[in-house]
Amino acid sequence: MQAWRVYENGEPDAVMRREEVETPVPGEGQVLLKVRAANVNFPDALLCRGHYQVRPPLPFTPGVEVCAETEDGRRVIATAALPHGGFADYALADAAGLLPAPEALDDAEAAALHIGYQTGWFGLHRRAALKEGETLLVHAAAGGVGSAAVQLGKAAGATVIGVVGGPEKAAVARALGCDLVIDRRSEDVVAAVKAATGGRGADVIYDPVGGEAYQQSAKCVAFEGRIVVVGFASGTVPAPALNHALVKNYSVLGLHWGLYAVKDPASIGRCHETLTAYAAKGLIKPLVAERVPFAGAADAVRRVADGTTTGRLVVLPEGVHT
Repeated sequence: MQAWRVYENGEPDAVMRREEVETPVPGEGQVLLKVRAANVNFPDALLCRGHYQVRPPLPFTPGVEVCAETEDGRRVIATAALPHGGFADYALADAAGLLPAPEALDDAEAAALHIGYQTGWFGLHRRAALKEGETLLVHAAAGGVGSAAVQLGKAAGATVIGVVGGPEKAAVARALGCDLVIDRRSEDVVAAVKAATGGRGADVIYDPVGGEAYQQSAKCVAFEGRIVVVGFASGTVPAPALNHALVKNYSVLGLHWGLYAVKDPASIGRCHETLTAYAAKGLIKPLVAERVPFAGAADAVRRVADGTTTGRLVVLPEGVHT
């Protein structure tokens, strides 16, 4: 079969190598999946660099999120079991983690549902307890993670403010349903948020960026507001000033969604049922910006790592068109 493999750590387009390899053999509790579509996630770039919290043995195939077909013909979504990831004709996954692909979504959309929307749901509802009528601020609102949070915030009845970088991404955020879009390149984010909320600030802030975005969040979070930290796409891990959190009476909440698979696996299934119902009603729909031919996988991972993309880039195996 065809697969992209990483033999040494480094930048994705430098270390990902396309080659012919043997089809992987499932281990105990695993299943073999025929990949129909593989979503590109920022952690794929971190895996290539050797900077992710999980470090699979070399060589490995990246691609942590797939829509695939089981040997008995079921269409499923799954997180791939590394080192046999989704940028290949076949991948492995834990049998217990398979979820039915929503009928309302095509293969590429289904491949982009699982991690981003589960992260958004747990972050906004389980951690931040977002309520109808509250104001939600989403950093990187036009990106893969941010766009999911925007849609989930609107589905929850929140007023959603999206922060983006540049006019192209601003247009995407508006199309997603943001009530207000702030271009951080040309506007003062803190001033714009305070102006839009009558000086109160945002009740919930969803931050997959870190760095300067977190500093802005701390300056425009409301009384009893909640900042949900879901990642550090900027490459800078902020150091929160806890005296500031005390004085302004806000919470800083961390979210590592993968822990729920270990600590509370049933919650992931319940969340998927909710997301499937949302998809059927048209409340959510993964923003697939590009369906990338298999040959372009390494370049796609690089572009996601560079932060130049909007929505999701999804890699399709050879001969697959969706």
